[in-house]
Amino acid sequence: MSAPAKPSGDPIAGKHQLVEYLESGCKPKESWRIGTEHEKFGYTLDDLRPLPYEGPRGVKAMLDGLAGLGWEPVFEGDNVIALHDYCGAAISLEPGGQLELSGGLLENIHQTAAEVTHHLAQVKHVAQHLGIAFLGVGYQPKWGRADTPWMPKGRYVIMRRYMPEVGGKGLDMMLRTCTVQVNLDFASEADMVKKLKVSLALQPIATALFASSPFIDGKPSGLLSARADVWTDTDPHRTGGLHFAFEPGMSFERYVDWMLDVPMYFVYRDGKYIDVAGQSFRDFMAGKLPGYPGELPTMGDWADHLTTAFPEVRLKKFLEMRGADGGPWRRLCALPALWTGLLYDDAALDGAWELVKDWTAEQREALRQAVPAQGLVARIGGRSVQEVARDVLALASSGLKTRARLNDSGRDESIYLDPLEVIARTGKSSAEEMLEAFHTRWNGDIDPIFREYAY
Repeated sequence: MSAPAKPSGDPIAGKHQLVEYLESGCKPKESWRIGTEHEKFGYTLDDLRPLPYEGPRGVKAMLDGLAGLGWEPVFEGDNVIALHDYCGAAISLEPGGQLELSGGLLENIHQTAAEVTHHLAQVKHVAQHLGIAFLGVGYQPKWGRADTPWMPKGRYVIMRRYMPEVGGKGLDMMLRTCTVQVNLDFASEADMVKKLKVSLALQPIATALFASSPFIDGKPSGLLSARADVWTDTDPHRTGGLHFAFEPGMSFERYVDWMLDVPMYFVYRDGKYIDVAGQSFRDFMAGKLPGYPGELPTMGDWADHLTTAFPEVRLKKFLEMRGADGGPWRRLCALPALWTGLLYDDAALDGAWELVKDWTAEQREALRQAVPAQGLVARIGGRSVQEVARDVLALASSGLKTRARLNDSGRDESIYLDPLEVIARTGKSSAEEMLEAFHTRWNGDIDPIFREYAY
């Protein structure tokens, strides 16, 4: 979840500014970049419990340790709540103490691999001196909401109060999930629309390939991606597959219209959060926001509001792919490789559209609902997700080979798809490997996951 933008400038004069804000993300192909984000669960080594904020083995101590390696702290009041460097990367703090790296804007996946490797080495260096470690899975496998300390960020206070009013699993989303995402560019409105449609349709395929969260409260849950399941019952007004994106006339303005109807969480002023949860940005534009009467929004408020929508693919000045569970190093690199291969090569993008163009809204939604439990055996259009995934990976691999971005050994970016190729070939996701281990060599005990899937 993003840190707040600082509201600045004059009040917004009209909807055209909101449209222009999104449109300003259009870039020529040579300027397209890759931004990878991933979250991870911290825990104490002796009892495997989630980290508190304060204390010698807390999140603050972790952030302080990373600051000692050159990161610049970001404060909310007296609390360190994020870090940034001077290359565009940031480390932020999620509601349940999950640590997120928002990587820099890079030119290729080889750079992503180097960035992730360096970050995890720094995390491990600091963590081992604190007696803590970090886990790479999609859902907290052992501990419940009551066991998870809340982090001291103002926006989380508001969301914590509001979430139970609009869904049954919003607090689980905040406290108990981790994801890996990639942010990618577009050249024009038409390019954005095509990429948005393809990535929305194929997001459940990524969910199945990256499924790594079969446990809740220390037991098998009947799901392969508990993380994906929580998004089906978090808040219907700000989540889902954006079916309007497939309708004629999809545009930047159409997304703005949707966002204007997504209920707000907060307004940020003078370092404080004003609770306006459930209220309308349209009313804010008219100076009639009940929780902040007579005031008008700035573009900073709009940038903040865009971060409070959680569809499967989110549009800002770029597109965010949001459908994958967190996981180990190889899959952290596989996620940007998958989507870069599909969306940054014209032939691969055309091929992906051919795969999904005949899927109906009802089929796409049924697949999104089915995949958290069924994974690669779920079906759409008479085919299994495993079959579709093989085609998707072939397209992505071809796109990456065409890009021909080589590492020092002369290998292109398609090497990072290898773990996904194995999953698509065998039909066995990481979640299914975990379940097999739980029922055999773990002897029904969840604790070994903290050793085998730690960074």
